[in-house]
Amino acid sequence: MFVSVVLLVLVLCARGGRGEDDVKKQSRGHVSVVIVGGTGDLARKYLWQGFFQLYLNHVSRGSTFSFYAGGQSPSDKATPIFFGIVKAVSCPKDVSEQRCAVLKEQFLRLAQYRQLKTPEDYQDLSKHIERQAQEEGLNEAGRLFYLSVPAFAYADVADKIHTGCRPAAGGAWLRVVLEKPFGHDLKSAQVLAARLGNSLQEEEMYRIDHYLGKQVVSKILPFRVENRKFLDPIWNKQHIERIEIVLKETLDVKGRIPFYDQYGVIRDVIQNHLTEVLTLLTMRLPANLSDSEDVLQNKLRIFSSLLPLGKNQAVTGQYQAYQAEVQQELNKTKDHVSLTPTFAAVLAHMEAAQYEGVPFLLLAGKMLDQRVGYARVLFKNDVFCVQDQHNLHCKPKQIIFYFGHGNLQYPAVLVTKNLFKPSVMEGKWKEVTEQADILVVGLPASHYYIQTPKVQQEAYAELISHIFTGHKNTFISTENLLASWGFWTPLLQSLAGSFPRVYPGGADNGDLLDVCLKGKEIGFTSEAVIISPDHVGGASAASFQAMQGKFRNATMVSAWAEELVERLAADMQEAAEAAVLQGGVFHLALSGGATPIALFQRLALHHFSFPWRNTHIWMVDERCVPLSDPESNFFNLQRHLLQHVHVPYLNIHPMLVQLGQRLCVEDDHAAQMYQEDIANHVNASSFHFVLLGVGHDGHTASLFPGGDATDSQEGLVVLRESPGKPHRRMSLTLGAINRAQKVAVLVLGKNKHELITQLSRSKDRPDKWPVTGVRPSEGSLAWYIDYDALLG
Repeated sequence: MFVSVVLLVLVLCARGGRGEDDVKKQSRGHVSVVIVGGTGDLARKYLWQGFFQLYLNHVSRGSTFSFYAGGQSPSDKATPIFFGIVKAVSCPKDVSEQRCAVLKEQFLRLAQYRQLKTPEDYQDLSKHIERQAQEEGLNEAGRLFYLSVPAFAYADVADKIHTGCRPAAGGAWLRVVLEKPFGHDLKSAQVLAARLGNSLQEEEMYRIDHYLGKQVVSKILPFRVENRKFLDPIWNKQHIERIEIVLKETLDVKGRIPFYDQYGVIRDVIQNHLTEVLTLLTMRLPANLSDSEDVLQNKLRIFSSLLPLGKNQAVTGQYQAYQAEVQQELNKTKDHVSLTPTFAAVLAHMEAAQYEGVPFLLLAGKMLDQRVGYARVLFKNDVFCVQDQHNLHCKPKQIIFYFGHGNLQYPAVLVTKNLFKPSVMEGKWKEVTEQADILVVGLPASHYYIQTPKVQQEAYAELISHIFTGHKNTFISTENLLASWGFWTPLLQSLAGSFPRVYPGGADNGDLLDVCLKGKEIGFTSEAVIISPDHVGGASAASFQAMQGKFRNATMVSAWAEELVERLAADMQEAAEAAVLQGGVFHLALSGGATPIALFQRLALHHFSFPWRNTHIWMVDERCVPLSDPESNFFNLQRHLLQHVHVPYLNIHPMLVQLGQRLCVEDDHAAQMYQEDIANHVNASSFHFVLLGVGHDGHTASLFPGGDATDSQEGLVVLRESPGKPHRRMSLTLGAINRAQKVAVLVLGKNKHELITQLSRSKDRPDKWPVTGVRPSEGSLAWYIDYDALLG
């Protein structure tokens, strides 16, 4: 049973743009507040305290209230829980202990628990409200329902309110407050909006984003207005270097896994909280800050200006213990793997002339080094200090909207002293004149002008106050919601199969999550992919999707061996089809050894549409043995692939290691002949696709450590000595390999783990590790490494 309480607070709001007299007139009278889900965590931690604060502020101003906690549990079971929560509310510091006791007692007398489970329960509540108004001679001003219930219950509860508990026609208003999540993507948000629209009108819905209730966030627009004379000349692409919106948390998500694993960090905080902050920072200032319609339309213009997001505009991570938490809380086996990100950094841009080219970085994550949230507007600084590099004029110019926590510990707006001195916000804000010796976003606190609220107020209390005073521009409209999901859904879809980078958590993260902005793309600064075997566990191939990453600054694809081979075969066929479409022919160079045999079998048995008739097969290397010898690379290629597919005879090009009865004799010029064959058939001697393996000693093709690296870069084909039998080999050179359009290095098996570890740490040393000399000059390189080789 979902034990919840419906607490309801007083009030509700006038539509944005109404004057103060209209708001007061609408708020006076009797207000019935109902919190559905009032004994849940949200109601216990925030809502009851917020409504008690509202009661304290307005009980003497012509309004009367009734508060109802509603839930599915019977009254006899839930009432003691409910009153235990309500008794825990606290008074402001300026209220005496005696006065506080009186106010709490009055509040308790106005509150009661009611079971709200069936349509009849809502009808009975409506009759009770009407009867009370008649008996006490009250003028009903309105009814406010706060739905502190799971999102899947919204439509059902809204329908019960609509059919059974609307105020009678005659002027009293209805307000229904909704908590996020408001959908999972654009389609689900549209479905939910349509279902709610069947029961409620747009002006009756108040979608809460509690971030908009944070005092600093709610002051972004007033700050911009009050400092227009300073900001208007510099609030543009000529002066802004970038804007960062950051929300870092130190906690994990234990206890929230059933919700979090379906949503992840982007849906949980970036699509809503950070996006709303972005719109407040960049929207055109309205003529009237209290005109909610003007504010809404200006926000919507921002969404229409944002450039689309793709995979190259985001990086994701997942803290290492997350998998175990998922398996435990969702009762999953160790084979279950979740790809839900707990960290994300997203790079956005706008096409609006004012912000064209300005990077907007939105970053959030769990299990990071500190708890802090802020928005930073960093301005360009064209001052160069010749001698005193510590001069304030040479320091970063920035405005920080500091949401709280972190080193500063309190909400504030900070402006560096080399920028301008801001106007002090009237009424509830003050200037901080004594600053602690701390760093705030990279600079000492003494380098800033700092303003902070005179009295800190919790976000929900602030929003409840906004509802009462009719400030609807601090809530999310249907248009705003769908515009936001329309912007974020394509990115979420593109990331659905991506494996997030695993990070240990806390200070141990080091620089693992540091990001680098490259034009309109973002990436991790550290290319190394570090994955703990404990993280992957005993997952099977069926439960894993191929993982994209970086290895030695090149693309890396990793999966269990079977799936990895499937992916490589698909990529090879894609390259073949593209080459044939463009030029009518596909030149493929294949290496020998045992590693590619699984790939050959995959191509033979599953890729019937591969354009074999347009394909030329070349050898990357060959042992100096007869082609009929089982040790011959060509023999294995013939056995596992060529005899099963229809490649024209003249399109097969084995290396000429045997001329007459002689094997790899220099005087026969076999290497030169093969080089000429390549030059005659392959345009610019540039293969479309080269498949390589790598040996335990780092050799690739038949280029071994200790060989002449310079010689391996010249020409196309050489004879080489091998440390193992047969000692003589023929091989493509690094120069020939690096001319290719695509090069793939396939690495399989646990016995290659030590090699992969060493290669990940090694610099380019072709003389020691020949494979490090593979660097296509104009083409692309991709490493295909199975989990056994990657993880050991």
